[in-house]
Amino acid sequence: MGVLTWIIVGLIAGVIAKAIHPGEDPGGFFVTIIIGIAGGVVGGWISSMLGFGAVDGFDLGSLFIAVLGSVLLLFLYRKFSKKS
Repeated sequence: MGVLTWIIVGLIAGVIAKAIHPGEDPGGFFVTIIIGIAGGVVGGWISSMLGFGAVDGFDLGSLFIAVLGSVLLLFLYRKFSKKS
């Protein structure tokens, strides 16, 4: 998958994940994009390890996997970035 496609899928996945799991995040728009891109990678890795397939193109299945990975990373990011 090309870098531009990863960025586009990551942007879309990050925005959808932010809509699913709203809240205050430090970093704003750019952190959302980075979490989306990383979520696509993590989601693709987990789904390929479980035998469901990978994020390997721009289709609904890949977007769904990327969104799930993004929601997971957004949850973990918020959990561990909270100041005590």
